[in-house]
Amino acid sequence: MVVYAGQGDARRSMDLMWGHRGQDSRTAPGPKPALSVEAIVHAAIGVADDDGMGGLSMRAVGQRLGRTAMALYTYVPTKGDLVDLMYDRVLGELPTHYDVGFGWRGTVTSWAEDRLEFHLRHPWTLQVSQARPVLGPNEFAALETVAEILHRTDLGPRQLRGILGVVLHFVRGQAQTIAEAREAAMATGVSDEEWWYARSPLLAEVAPDFARRFPMAVRMEEEKPGPGEGEVYMESAISESFAVGLEVILDGIDATIAKAGRG
Repeated sequence: MVVYAGQGDARRSMDLMWGHRGQDSRTAPGPKPALSVEAIVHAAIGVADDDGMGGLSMRAVGQRLGRTAMALYTYVPTKGDLVDLMYDRVLGELPTHYDVGFGWRGTVTSWAEDRLEFHLRHPWTLQVSQARPVLGPNEFAALETVAEILHRTDLGPRQLRGILGVVLHFVRGQAQTIAEAREAAMATGVSDEEWWYARSPLLAEVAPDFARRFPMAVRMEEEKPGPGEGEVYMESAISESFAVGLEVILDGIDATIAKAGRG
C-alpha cells in the first residue's frame, strides 16, 4: 500500500504543518475545545503504529479519542491532510545534531542507524511515497541534518544530491525488508526460521544439482553468520547486509572525494 503526500488542500495542509492556523481554536474566545490538531495527530500516529496504514481512518482515530469521525474534520479537513501531518510530526523524533568528532564516516553511520531504527519504530512511514515530499518543517530539518553531515566531505551540490539519494534509499530499503519480514510472520503465523527450514530441504530434493547450476548462490551463503541473541533469521541477514552495504557506500563516497581532489 503506497500513500502519496499532498492529497488534501495545499493551503490548509501547509498551514497546519507550519503552524499558521489563523485564529487557533485553543486561544479563541469561548469554551475550550475538546479536541485539537495535536491530539488528533497524536492519536492517528498511535493507530498507524498499532494497525498500520491499512488500519488508519478518520473513524479509527475518532474512536481512539472517544469521538466521531465527523468531529475531527473541523480540525483536520481530510485523511490526506492527516497523513501529511502525521509523517512530518514523527520525523521530529529524529536527532538534528550529531557529534562530528568521529569524522563524516562515523557520523553518517550513526545517522543511518538512527534512521533505520526510526522506520522500524514507525513502519507505516515506509508506505508514504518519496515521490512527493510533505514539505513540512520536520521533513526539511531531517534533510538539513544529513545534508550538513555530508557537506563536510567538501563535495559539490551535484555530488551531494546524488549521495544523499543513495544513503536515504539504502536505509529505507533495508528498513522496508525488515518491516516486511516482521509483518509476514504476524500475517501468516509462520516465523522466518520455520519458513526457511520447511523449504530448504525440499530445495535439495527438487534440485539435487543446485550447487552446480547456481554456484554463486551457494558461495554467497558461505560464512554467513547465524542470528545473534534476540535476533530472528531474516533480521540477522539484513543486519549483516546493512553493515556491509553501508561500508561500501562510505567507501564510494571516499573514492568520490579522492577523485574530486585529483580534478
